[in-house]
Amino acid sequence: MQARLLLIALILATCHMPLFAQKKQSAAEKARTAVKADTTIHPQDSSAAELPRVVYQNQDTTIRKLLDSIQKVSDNERQNSTAIQGLMQGKQIDNRTKYELLKNNLINSSETYYYLNKKIIDLKSRTTTNNLDVFISSLNNPESKMLGFSFSERILDMVKTIVLEGKADRNDRNVKIVDATNSIINSPIFKSLTALTPPLGIANSVMTFFHSVSVNNKAINEKNLKKFEQELNKYVVYYTALNEGNQKFQYGLNFNKDQLNLLHQNMFDHLQFTASALGMALPKKADNKPLGVVLNEYFIQFNKESAEKFFAELEKKYTIPGTSKLDYEKLLRENMSLKEANNQLEDLVLQTKRFENLYNEYFTLLDTYYDKVNSALTIAQDNGLADKNIVKQKQDEFRSLKDEAVTDIRASINISELQHNTDNIKYRYKIF
Repeated sequence: MQARLLLIALILATCHMPLFAQKKQSAAEKARTAVKADTTIHPQDSSAAELPRVVYQNQDTTIRKLLDSIQKVSDNERQNSTAIQGLMQGKQIDNRTKYELLKNNLINSSETYYYLNKKIIDLKSRTTTNNLDVFISSLNNPESKMLGFSFSERILDMVKTIVLEGKADRNDRNVKIVDATNSIINSPIFKSLTALTPPLGIANSVMTFFHSVSVNNKAINEKNLKKFEQELNKYVVYYTALNEGNQKFQYGLNFNKDQLNLLHQNMFDHLQFTASALGMALPKKADNKPLGVVLNEYFIQFNKESAEKFFAELEKKYTIPGTSKLDYEKLLRENMSLKEANNQLEDLVLQTKRFENLYNEYFTLLDTYYDKVNSALTIAQDNGLADKNIVKQKQDEFRSLKDEAVTDIRASINISELQHNTDNIKYRYKIF
């Protein structure tokens, strides 16, 4: 509107220019006549002669200003038009970027749930490995001769040589003492406690028995009993160290599994939210099935392919008729749940990080367990229970089994598979 007013003003100014020119010429002729009639120029005459030139100059400046104003208005309109077009195009590009971001994030997350579930199940099922378990069980077995001696045989031998002073077969009383000791050693109670190092239970029971017998049996003197207890304590120290390693490992392992169970439940809850946003049937718990089994069955229908199919159908629905373009603004506006699902993916990524921590903690437990068992073997050597060469051989064997166990577990769980998938989720970008 302003441009039109300025244009009209310019036209009116132009229309008056011929009349102005005539007036200018007449004034000039009168001035020249006045000069010829009177060569003396008076101040007031000079002023009158210059007046038309001043009017002309002012009029010329006004026209230029009008033209400049019109040009500025035209330039502003052109710039505004370009800016508006740019904003409209930018808004469309921004909506497309938002859609592509949440689409790729949610498709990748469908695989993340699968990998995380699989690896939680695998890590929960781990204790150590079969070979490593056999090695530890043999060390705890009082009948085993892994270190060149059997604890059961050593106890009987010390009873005969130290407590009974080599007179185990001299009378019925001594024979009964040997039989009673043998009965304690072979008690089914201790055989059922392999994980808790039964030699400790045997040692305590045997000492309690001899303290009771020594009260009424004068043949068992206090000096021999004390020496027997000192020798027995050398084995007790070894088995105690072994037992502490076992207990700490089992405690740490149980805590690790509890944390994995909690993580599994949190993953299940998060999965339900995302599945709902993608229009998928939700997984349902079953009292007679472990959570891992339920999710394994669910991932047959909820996977990367089903997520890709969902977005393909969504894009078809929001394609502008007669074109191949999507109405991204409408798509995002009418599917707010997708935005929410995308914005909650940070929680899923944090769950994968939590799994990595528990995964690394498991190997820390295994390293600590190895150190404890290795230290117990050293005690057996220092206390003279086993030959140095045998102990060194078993320590090397144990280290090899431990390294093998670590390699097998890492290969089985393959944590990098989960890490690479998680890296594809751009969870730090929120959509509003």
